[in-house]
Order: sequence, then structure tokens, then C-alpha cells
Amino acid sequence: MNETAPFRVRAEIDLAALRANVRALRAHAPDAAFMAVVKADGYGHGMVPCARAARQAGATWIGTATPQEALALRAAGLPGRIMCWLWTPGGPWREGVEADLDMSVSALWALDEVTAAARAAGRTARIQLKADTGLGRNGCMPADWPDLVDRVLRAEAEGLVTVTGLWSHFACADEPGHPSIAAQLTVFREMVAYAEERGLRPEVRHIANSPGMLTLPEAHFDLVRPGIAMYGVSPSPEVGTSQDFGLRPVMTLAASLAHVKRAPAGHGVSYGHHYVTPGETTLGLIPAGYGDGVPRHASGTAPVLVDGKLRTVAGRVAMDQFVVDLGGDEPEVGAEAVLFGPGDRGEPTAEDWAQASGTIAYEIVTRIGSRVPRVYVNERPDD
Repeated sequence: MNETAPFRVRAEIDLAALRANVRALRAHAPDAAFMAVVKADGYGHGMVPCARAARQAGATWIGTATPQEALALRAAGLPGRIMCWLWTPGGPWREGVEADLDMSVSALWALDEVTAAARAAGRTARIQLKADTGLGRNGCMPADWPDLVDRVLRAEAEGLVTVTGLWSHFACADEPGHPSIAAQLTVFREMVAYAEERGLRPEVRHIANSPGMLTLPEAHFDLVRPGIAMYGVSPSPEVGTSQDFGLRPVMTLAASLAHVKRAPAGHGVSYGHHYVTPGETTLGLIPAGYGDGVPRHASGTAPVLVDGKLRTVAGRVAMDQFVVDLGGDEPEVGAEAVLFGPGDRGEPTAEDWAQASGTIAYEIVTRIGSRVPRVYVNERPDD
């Protein structure tokens, strides 16, 4: 990172890495359309820049959780197909119709609201029906599927909706061999067959998230929906590492040392004195904390690269800062401290932080807060 004025803390987002990841992932499912999932502000990486970069690399669809995210993409000038799936009663259905979004419907209440919005807008709504094949979250249960399909067929006949997709989501695709995977695929095929036998003609059928795309070719169907893998993070260690799939982490989180000082043996560090210096040493202050998304559960465990050496968080992570024991070394104030990145320079990765914090790498990158500036590099494709 070559900024002339050091940042307190910053997240560098390598859009060339993201584009390369999209191309690598597309090679895993060459016959399926590619939906780049950019929900939760692009898993913390920045929704709009990541959506644009994914499109540059060949993504044909963009996926978000909330309609507000999808509408923000439209407002930013993103063309093409954008799907959103997490709706609540009273949501911006008419705005979605007018913005040509593909909107997920899981229940009759949602169908009622989207058809009312289509009437009000004087336009046909594009919808996708979500089936609950075993995840137990959103989606229509198999017992309720016939009624939903019947009502949708009537709405299609009135010109109020067109069904562009049938879809579902895996519960345990990140656990290879889990019995629920085959069970869900069976239920999905049955629910799709039922809908098509009754006359629905979806453009795409899809169930594969990142682990499903990487490990289950039989689950690719017409479209795949990679999320975390697009950002170069493995969906789980059990599935494989990022390197195993030819992926490169996109985010590097780094800070500038705010203070370096000598401390005697027996000196308490941070709240609660959960760390006490075992001998005379030097302490380095990292000006980032849980207010920036650094997990408090990383206290006393997570690694940081400072001055070319791996250090460990000493004591509790506070809201705005934490400390590392430098072991007597005295790097310059303002020197770079890398919390996580691709690992090329020996720095920790998001997976290292996940293991140190007892969580998953998804959470590590997604939780990085809005007061951490995103610095985008390689914004223009070189191909």
C-alpha cells in the first residue's frame, strides 16, 4: 500500500483479484449462467465496485439479499439482470417492478403484494419462486408448493407476472458428503418438475451457492450463485482452501501503528489486564477495534503482521484499538500492521482470523465497518 499519508485503518480491495476469481469460478461451471452475489455491501468489499468488476469478468446476473440493495445498484447505473430475495410485507415491490428487478416469491402474501404492485405500475413483474428444500429458512414448503404454483399460473395468465426462475438454497453444501445435500437436490428436482409439468417455463433453475458450485457439478443447473468465493475466501476449510480453487483473497485490512513504547515486566495491557507483559518489552498500538469490525473474540489470539513479523493481539480488543506485544522490537510509528490479506507476504488471512475468533471467514470480511475506508486498486480491467 503506497498511500502518501498513512490511513488509521483501511481495507484495500483488489478488483483485479475479484475479476480473476470470477473467471476462475466460471471455469468450474462453464455451462451455467453466473450470478455475482454482492449482498451486505459486497460481503464488506463494496457492493457497487464489486458488482461492476464482476460484470467486467463475465457475470451475467447480480444478486442481492434486500430490495434496497438491488435498487441502490440500479440507482448507481448497473444495467442487466439483478435479483433480490429477502422481502418483508410492505416492501418496495412497485419500485422493484419499475426497476426491472427479478424478485423472489416464497409465499402467497408476497405474490399478492407483487401482483398489486404490477397492477399499479402497469407492468409485468419478473419473479422467481423459492422452494424450501430443507434449509428451513425462506422458501415455500413442498406441501404449499401446489397452491403457490397454481396462483402464480393464474397471475401469469393475467399478464401480471412472468416466472423467470425456480430456486432454492443448500443447508450443508460446505460439509462434503452431508446427507442433506442429496436429499435437497431430490426435493428440488421434484418441485421444479411439478411446476414445469403444470406449465411454468422458468428461464433459470438454481440452487448452487459457493460450496455447491465448487464441489457439486450436479447442482449447477442453469445458474450458479457464488458469494464468498468470488471474494477469494473459501466457503469452509473442509471444502478446500482458496488456493485449491485458484482463488485470491480480495481484501487486505491494514492499519498504521499509532504508538510504540517500552513497558516493564508485569505491565497490564488493555481492559481487564487479561494480558500482562512477561518481561520487559515493547508494545505497539493498532488504531482499530470492534467499532471498525475487528472481532472482540480475537482478543489474545489473532495474528497481525508488524514489521515483517507475526505478532498476537495482546489483551482485549477495545472499540477503537488493540495492542500487540512487539517483543522488544521498535518499528517506526506509522509502520504498517496487516491484520489479514492474501497471505503472500506472510500476513494472516481472513481464515486465520476466523479460526482465532471462533467464527467463519464470511463474518470476518463482512463485519468490517463503514468507518474503515475502502481503497480500490486495479479498477480498470487490463484485458
